[in-house]
Amino acid sequence: MLVDHRAPDRPAIRIARGDTLSLGERDHEWPQFVWAVQADGLGGWAPASLFDRDRGAATAQSDYDTVELDAAAGAVVRLHHELAQWWWASDAHGRQGWIPARALQLLEDADTFTAGSIA
Repeated sequence: MLVDHRAPDRPAIRIARGDTLSLGERDHEWPQFVWAVQADGLGGWAPASLFDRDRGAATAQSDYDTVELDAAAGAVVRLHHELAQWWWASDAHGRQGWIPARALQLLEDADTFTAGSIA
């Protein structure tokens, strides 16, 4: 079944290398992600591999942006890089963000995918 991918209804956070965040619980559906809260209180899911420890106060080892890309089922997106089973992608309008790999279906062009089925 083809599905839409919609970003969550919360502000995206941008993490810079060297930032200290407070890490909480791991996500049940995506266990490679941890809830990360910035000093200003904004939080978002980030790959646990981004940080120097698993819980508590942790330092980001690289930059990361939690923004997700809205994509309708059947939309064509271009993939840039993968991290923790999510792809940084761009759409035909130049918008960029993360899309889960399991929502993508490979087309003939090796770096072009459509929003695909989630089983």
